[in-house]
Amino acid sequence: MLRFTTFVALFLLAALTVSARPNAARPNRDGEPTAKPSDRLYEIRIYYPTPGKYAEIVDRFRQYTTKLFEKHGMENIGYWTPTDTTNKQLVYILAYPDKAARDASWKAFGSDPAWKEVVAKTEARGKLVAKVDQIFMKETDFSPKVSVKAKSPVRTFEMRTYTAAPGKMPNLLDRFRNHTLKLFKKHGMTNVAYFLTTEPTAPDANGQPRLVYFLAHESEAAGKASFDAFRKDPKWLKAKGDSEKEGPITSKVESLYLVPTDYSPMK
Repeated sequence: MLRFTTFVALFLLAALTVSARPNAARPNRDGEPTAKPSDRLYEIRIYYPTPGKYAEIVDRFRQYTTKLFEKHGMENIGYWTPTDTTNKQLVYILAYPDKAARDASWKAFGSDPAWKEVVAKTEARGKLVAKVDQIFMKETDFSPKVSVKAKSPVRTFEMRTYTAAPGKMPNLLDRFRNHTLKLFKKHGMTNVAYFLTTEPTAPDANGQPRLVYFLAHESEAAGKASFDAFRKDPKWLKAKGDSEKEGPITSKVESLYLVPTDYSPMK
């Protein structure tokens, strides 16, 4: 009897361990199981030009940088510029197997004689880049598989960054997982990818990661119209009300509309 009881206890423990695995199958945009999230590390890099050098930064990536990134094992995901042309930024995403691979790739890239030659050639009249922002991320368990596709007609993308209210990131993720993605799709938005920031990107003031995600729209106007319809949807109003009975679960939401460059793998 003791042996049987011990066997049952061990069986139940094993079953619970398997069911709690963080990499278990995740729901897709329709709530159906898909493959587990990738363990890859993603990096958003945002380049700010020195005065008058914006076009030259964009062109250097077109002519040289993306090819050298690929040479050194980095995956080019997408390259974008803001729809607001007064906002001089180049935004792009790279993917790596992990942080060690990322660091090794950048070290090899930085010491590549071909890259040094490009820098000397393109910066003969001064530096092109004033500042670079970096955001390191991992996929959420509910993110669609990151699919690098160039669709026609070219889509407009939206990068949205959410800072959760203190202690509310799990609630925010639950709301996206169970409600928001499905409602975005209902209102004509394409869920591209969902990420959580990770080291070495610093957490927010409350020690939480930020949620960063990308949507695709037919145009900026279409995206704004979709959000207007989404916000009025009774299902959204109920999900929002149910999730905020104890107060708001977001403290800051940022949105940036983007168009892909002509050399972006994702369009």
